[in-house]
Amino acid sequence: MNFFGIIPSRFASTRLPGKPLLIINKKSMIERVYAQVEKCNLLQEICVATDNQEIILEVLKFNGKAILTSESHTTGTERCLEAAEKLGISNHDIVLNIQGDEPFIDPANIEKLISIFKKNPEAKIATLVSKIKKVDELFNPNCPKVVLDNTGKAVYFSRSTIPYVRDFPEENWITKNTFYKHIGIYAYRKDVLNSIVNLPQSTWEKAESLEQLRWLQNGFEMFVAEVEESGIAVDTEADLIKANDFALKNKL
Repeated sequence: MNFFGIIPSRFASTRLPGKPLLIINKKSMIERVYAQVEKCNLLQEICVATDNQEIILEVLKFNGKAILTSESHTTGTERCLEAAEKLGISNHDIVLNIQGDEPFIDPANIEKLISIFKKNPEAKIATLVSKIKKVDELFNPNCPKVVLDNTGKAVYFSRSTIPYVRDFPEENWITKNTFYKHIGIYAYRKDVLNSIVNLPQSTWEKAESLEQLRWLQNGFEMFVAEVEESGIAVDTEADLIKANDFALKNKL
C-alpha cells in the first residue's frame, strides 16, 4: 500500500482569484504548501493537480510535479481523481487530498492521516479533526463540526453546533462537552475515490453544503484521527495578511 499526495489547486477562487500564485513573504502559496508536504517522508509521490497553465509553470519553477486537469471539476475530489488516473495509481493505494491554501500545514498531521490506514487496513476514507477551544468557533457556521462514535469514526458533519447541550446556556456549552471541528484533508483508497466521485449529491450535502456528507449518507465509513490545529487557511485578504505576518515573524 503506497500513499500519494495530491494538492488540488484551482486558479479561479471567488474571494481570492489566482490564490495559489499569491506571494507570502517572497514565496507563492503553492510553493509553500508543496514544501510542507515534501517534509512528510511517507508519501510515494507528490503532485499538484490544477486547471491553470500559470500554476503548472510556477510548480515547475521550484522543481515540483504538476498535472493539468479539467476546468469543469466542481470539487477538489474530482480533480484528485483525474490526477490519480493520470499518475496510474493502483486501486488499493491511498490518495491524499491536501488543501492548496494552507501554506503552513504541519507534516505531522499528514503522517497522522496516513497512520489511520496503517492501523486500520479496512479503512476506505479518513480525515482529521481537532478539539474546539473557542466559543466563537463553536457557533461559526463556516467552521464545520463533527461528532464521532466510540470507534473513532465520523457520525455526522454539520455547520450547526453538534451535539446540542440541553439545560445549559450556549456560552457554557464548551465546558460541558467535547466538541470537534473538521480539518479539511482527506485520504481515500483509490477504488473508493472512483466510487464517491460518481455519487449524486445527497440531501444531507445539499442542506449543509458539505461534500463529505454525500459519502456518509451513501454508507461509506470515515475513520478519523485527532490532531492539534496548525497552520493558517487562506480564504480572504485578511487571511493572506495574517499568513504573511506569520511568515515574516517566524522568518519562513
